[in-house]
Amino acid sequence: MNALIAFQQPPSPFTLTSQLPNPVTLNVLVSCQDGGDSVPAMFIFGDSLIDNGNNNNIASFAKANYLPYGIDFNGGPTGRFSNGYTMVDAIAELLGLPLIPAYSEASGEQLLHGVNYASAAAGILDITGRNFVGRIPFGQQIKNFQNTLDQITDNLGANNVATALAKSIFFVGMGSNDYLNNYLMPNYPTRNQYNGQQFADLLVQQYSQQLTRLYNLGARKFVISGLGLMGCIPSILAQNPIGSCSQEVNLLVQPFNANVKTMLNNLNSNLPGAKFTFIDIASMFQDLLVNARSYGFSVVNRGCCGIGRNRGQITCLPFQTPCPNRDRYVFWDAFHPTEAVNILMGRRAFSGDASAVYPMNIEQLARL
Repeated sequence: MNALIAFQQPPSPFTLTSQLPNPVTLNVLVSCQDGGDSVPAMFIFGDSLIDNGNNNNIASFAKANYLPYGIDFNGGPTGRFSNGYTMVDAIAELLGLPLIPAYSEASGEQLLHGVNYASAAAGILDITGRNFVGRIPFGQQIKNFQNTLDQITDNLGANNVATALAKSIFFVGMGSNDYLNNYLMPNYPTRNQYNGQQFADLLVQQYSQQLTRLYNLGARKFVISGLGLMGCIPSILAQNPIGSCSQEVNLLVQPFNANVKTMLNNLNSNLPGAKFTFIDIASMFQDLLVNARSYGFSVVNRGCCGIGRNRGQITCLPFQTPCPNRDRYVFWDAFHPTEAVNILMGRRAFSGDASAVYPMNIEQLARL
């Protein structure tokens, strides 16, 4: 169960102290299951699957701050590429945290529950997503986290921050755009430079260095999201006259997921005190597509909002009328799942078995 606890003195690890003009009494929603320590914060890095508004105020074509995006979200469009919740929204609730604010909007007391740095069109590689002009690559997202860290360290002191960071969850979901908006794009040279395995090796070599940077900044509990069945998204389906999944694309991303699993085993072994867990999105999506009806879904091969074949040739436009039965659709637009799928996957990542998340689920990671 969840309990609302007002922390005064002595301060919790992420309670602002009297170094600010006025001491702040912080209401922190904590999980009291089994009497375990709460997760004080979640820091989120990724792309449009979990972006919640960081692209709103930059010069980018990758934005979702207009209706019908957010049509089912309390407060309307925020920049989330969904009709409602993203997967990390569902996970934040299950951790007993408030919804995590976007870096572009977070300040003061908001920083204490964590920050979302994710940016639509962003990749592991800096060059990924340039077709959309503005985006915040993973490397810059880490620099933005350092800025946050400087702010809270000034207020709390290094020891308190280190203690709190070690208990916090670091959620990272990168790589989709390195394929969709780099390798598979005709105006990129990447496909001529690397075969599928070589490109996966390049990505994960860089990814490992980036995650190690986060570890060196104090992160200890990592949740890494793998890539899904990208050959089955409406945008890819629309490129096939018969509208079936692209086996070529699904096979293309398999080496990346395999490399990430190997990387996480290595990081778990080589970084003292670190715990990395992997969300097997591909496995979860395969299960969802095969058993769609048992999960309550009836439409698996087209977007709820979009134009053209499979509603995937042009993604959801401003004020377009989406499908009315959104909870029956797997895909919201040409690229992104519906809120119903995001919540389902968030719950499985949080408390699922090893078929979905391993070597432990997020609930078990949080209790360590």
